Amino acid sequence: MSQTLEYYLSLPYPIELIPDEDGYWFARIPLLKGCITNGENRIDALEMIDDAKRLWLETALSLGMPIPEPKAETA
Repeated sequence: MSQTLEYYLSLPYPIELIPDEDGYWFARIPLLKGCITNGENRIDALEMIDDAKRLWLETALSLGMPIPEPKAETA
């Protein structure tokens, strides 16, 4: 059964924030290979990664690519 874009957007994908020496910030979602962006500050980078995630997922769904899901954390 294939899932919808909304399903994948609702999943809690971990995001890595990486500061650059020039003051910019990179944001990436390690589970989604190649899903990376940058921003002028942390907030900008986090907003940009939301757009990048949506585009990554839309492309993967349209091409029928497998989409990894984050693992549920155990208590």
